[in-house]
Order: sequence, then structure tokens, then C-alpha cells
Amino acid sequence: MTDIWSQIFNFANYGELLVLLQNSIIAGAVLGLVGGLIGVFVMSRDMAFAVHGISELSFAGASAGLLFGVGVVEGSIIGSIVAAALIGLLGSRARDRNSIIAVLMPFGLGLGILCLTLYPGRSANKFGLLTGQIVAVDNPRLNSLIAISIVVVIGLAVVWRPLMFSSVDADVASARGVPTRFLSLYFMLLLGLAVAVSVQIVGSLLVLSILVTPAAAALRLSSSPVIVPLLSTIFAVVSLVGGILLALGGSVPISPYVTTISFLIYVVCRIIASRRKRQGNSRRSALARRVQS
Repeated sequence: MTDIWSQIFNFANYGELLVLLQNSIIAGAVLGLVGGLIGVFVMSRDMAFAVHGISELSFAGASAGLLFGVGVVEGSIIGSIVAAALIGLLGSRARDRNSIIAVLMPFGLGLGILCLTLYPGRSANKFGLLTGQIVAVDNPRLNSLIAISIVVVIGLAVVWRPLMFSSVDADVASARGVPTRFLSLYFMLLLGLAVAVSVQIVGSLLVLSILVTPAAAALRLSSSPVIVPLLSTIFAVVSLVGGILLALGGSVPISPYVTTISFLIYVVCRIIASRRKRQGNSRRSALARRVQS
């Protein structure tokens, strides 16, 4: 049991490791910002399943990039954009979208596994694409990650209000002249980029912990269009940076730490929301008794 805990939490020479992996911490903070913001729209548009579908093709693209020497980041971006474009173009209705995602997911996963099987390099590189890794964020990769994240954030800022309107009620937005079809495809492409950069840190299997769980937790506490994105971003940054800081002292991949923190935040938010609901019901019951008396 002691050996297991020493693999999960081992803070020997922690200060030296912290200095060496500062790029990973910066990358985690940047991805937390991106994931927190775009996750709000993922939840409001009910597209959590789409995130997982895109991540599978992102994994396939990254695996192909690793196999053919194109580059993991480049392959991941290509795979994500292809998946996002297919889902955005063909899945205008929820049922069609889910069917397309269900078809793409096993195809992407199978293709990725094939490429990794044929890849002659180290197994750590293969495993990292699925579960994430914090030691591979060098300066070029950090710069590309920041550049893509800036594109996503600016892209969201440009269409924030009409995108939020169409996400909440697409039919009314369309009747008011909002280009909902264009916004849907536009958002899917931004989501594809966000998934591609997130896969580099948390892996393709657990990307939902950054692009879905923080926003889901924030929506348990508020429905404000200002507070929800703020809370979602804070939760995502805490999950990623906190997971990275904990992973520095262990010998297991980063993803279990990130997903555990993200899950605990969601559980706490659910408990708070449940208590608020009970208190509200108690107050309404007390007020009703006063009125009757």
C-alpha cells in the first residue's frame, strides 16, 4: 500500500520539478481558460457527446501524425477539424448529430489504435495520447497551444451574444434573423480547435473533464450569463493546474488528478445547489403557512 501511495503522491525534489515543468503549468492555465469558456456553450447546446466524438478523431489524427512524422499537434488539429466539420455540416438535428458521432467515435478510435500499433517509437508516446502527459510541453508546443487558444477565445468573443442567443433558443434566434446554421458550423470548428489543444494535456479519453465538467458544475450554482462563464473558467483552471501540480509528485499520468479534482468540484456544486433548493422550499413552505394563518 505504501508503494502505491508513493507512486501517486511523492513530493521529493518537488521544487526542482516545478521549475522544469513551468511550461506545463502555463499550458494548463491557458487550456483552463479555453475549456471554461467554450464549455458553457457545449452545455447550453447539449453537445457533450460531440466533444467525445471530436476527441476520438483528434486522437486518430495525432496518432497518424506520430506515425508519419507530421507532428502530433498538427495531426490532432486536422483530425479535430475534420470531425467538427462533419458533425456541423451533417448533424443539424440532435438525432442526426448523435448518429454521426456514434459512427465517428469507433472509427476514430480504431484508426488511432492502428496507427499506434504501427508506430515503432516509445510506448510512452502512445499512452500519452490517450491519458495525457505533462513532460512533452516544450517551447514550440507551448507557443502553438497559446496561439490556437487565442484564436478560440477571440473567435468566441466575436460571436458571443448571437451564439449564446442561438444556443439558448435556436428557433427564436433564427426567426430574429440570427444565422444559426453558420454559427453552428462556426462553433463546431472552434470546438474542434479547443479539443485538439486539450488532448495534448489530458488525453483524448478524458477531455470531457475540461470541456464539460467545469461548465456543468458552474450551471449548478448560477444561471447568470456572466457568472457561469467566470465560474466555469475558474473550475477548469483549478482542475488543470491543480492536477498538474499533484502529478509532479507522482509517477502516474496527469489525467487521474485532473479528472478527480474536476469531479470533486462538480460534486460540491451539486451539494450546494441541493441545499439551496431545500432552503428555498422551506422558505416557501413557511411563507405559505404564514399566509394561510
